Amino acid sequence: MDNEKVSSLLNDQVRKEFYSSYLYLDMSNYYTEQGLDGFANWFKVQAQEERDHAMLFMQYMQNNNLKVTLKAIDSPVNEYTSAMEPLKSSLEHEQSVTDFIHTIYDAAFTVKDFRTMQFLDWFVKEQGEEEKKATDLIKKMELYGNDSKSLYMLDQELGSRVYMAPTLVL
Repeated sequence: MDNEKVSSLLNDQVRKEFYSSYLYLDMSNYYTEQGLDGFANWFKVQAQEERDHAMLFMQYMQNNNLKVTLKAIDSPVNEYTSAMEPLKSSLEHEQSVTDFIHTIYDAAFTVKDFRTMQFLDWFVKEQGEEEKKATDLIKKMELYGNDSKSLYMLDQELGSRVYMAPTLVL
């Protein structure tokens, strides 16, 4: 399992997962500034999940004697003007992460790196869940976002989200 392309893509994914965490912290900050603490909480939990994903990629690489190279993480550059914008941005971001995971999977498949493919199976499933959560949140916001009482209820619901560690065991 010493394919240079697969190893490079895995390293890149570590950076992308840490960036995802930064992006969601930025969204959390936006919602805090708007007084939507439940939305802020939801994205803080999301940031924790993404950080853990980065750590899982690192651990997988270390377990397989692959060099981990930590690269600079870009700052998020989003200026949101509505409570809906971060939600749509998060869905777009999750779709791009899904594409990245598929790219790594394809590279591993090409060189018959079955161990990496098995590792990535969890992330393929996880990305389906991430896209569904983002889509569901957009749907709820479309239904309730213009009504202040409903927005308050949705904010309360999102405030109850708690962090749960990933279920992937390496």
